[in-house]
Amino acid sequence: MKIMLVVLLALWLQAGLAQDVYQVLRDGAQGFAEVKRGQPLVFPADHFAHPRFRIEWWYITANMQDQQGQDWGLQWTLFRQALSPDGDTSGWGSNQLWMAHAALTMPGQHVFEQRFARGGIGQAGVNKTDSAGFDAWIDDWRWHSKSADLFPSQLQFSVGQRRIDMQLDSEAGWVLHGDQGFSRKSAQGQASYYYSQPEIKLSGTVKTNDETIALSGKAWLDREWSSQALAQNQQGWDWFSLRFDDGNKLMVYQLRHDTGQHWVSGSWIDAAGNTRPLKKADIELIAKSPKTINIAGNNKVTLPLHWIIKLAGRNRSWRVEPLYDEQWLDAQFPYWEGVVLVADANGRHAGKGYME
Repeated sequence: MKIMLVVLLALWLQAGLAQDVYQVLRDGAQGFAEVKRGQPLVFPADHFAHPRFRIEWWYITANMQDQQGQDWGLQWTLFRQALSPDGDTSGWGSNQLWMAHAALTMPGQHVFEQRFARGGIGQAGVNKTDSAGFDAWIDDWRWHSKSADLFPSQLQFSVGQRRIDMQLDSEAGWVLHGDQGFSRKSAQGQASYYYSQPEIKLSGTVKTNDETIALSGKAWLDREWSSQALAQNQQGWDWFSLRFDDGNKLMVYQLRHDTGQHWVSGSWIDAAGNTRPLKKADIELIAKSPKTINIAGNNKVTLPLHWIIKLAGRNRSWRVEPLYDEQWLDAQFPYWEGVVLVADANGRHAGKGYME
């Protein structure tokens, strides 16, 4: 999923865009650190960077409302890419590249911005502060906490003329996806370490020169690192993080195979914070009629934006639809990600979330 974007950055920087840019995602991970089943995740150490692995990200999405009750959305992501397996992070010889995406979904409008940087010279990174806190930054975009445990923390960034300043806090336990954080990505053995914090309280402001808008809501943090993203026959992906009105939460994704036999996985998190891994037999993802939307210039793209998600073991199904369709990031490597609304099988509002 997000893993794809930062690898594509490395391809672009090293060789320019090729006909099949996704091939770099299928290449072997020789020399890089290996994702192994049974390796325990350790906190707060694993909140920080893992430079011996090829790819990594810190990914925040948030569903918010303004004082008029209108829906807003926020995305802030920092991606790390190692160009070689030696884990060199210092000085001009650093082999680490960084990319960041930020987006703001407003009533009737969606805006985004992107940043690129190299590691080792203070342009971007994820480090412990002098006071043993957490600091993730690229240029003047920054997510930082006085504690290495991440919360409470402050997220500050800009999108165009809008300056976003948010306070984040959580006391919930970490959600370890797959087998205690070991997340398989294919039958051929590709895997990642993957955990989330889906229960983050968020509040703050969006400021322009003549307006300050107060917002509050819930955020979802995804953390993942790996050294190989796709199997040779995987073509793309769909990902959902949904928070239901009854307190339950769902993360589900599929990696699309050229055979049509997609790799499907996810996690069900109940209102008490207990997590149950979901396998392909537990999940049914049904894409409804694709929608064609306008993107940059006069270009258009056709996408599966309306979905039915069914959990067979719970005898439950939901309809997932965008807050509005044009939540497109026309970045160097463009993709759709945005706020979605969730309805139950009877059409009643059941929750909100994010879809990529």
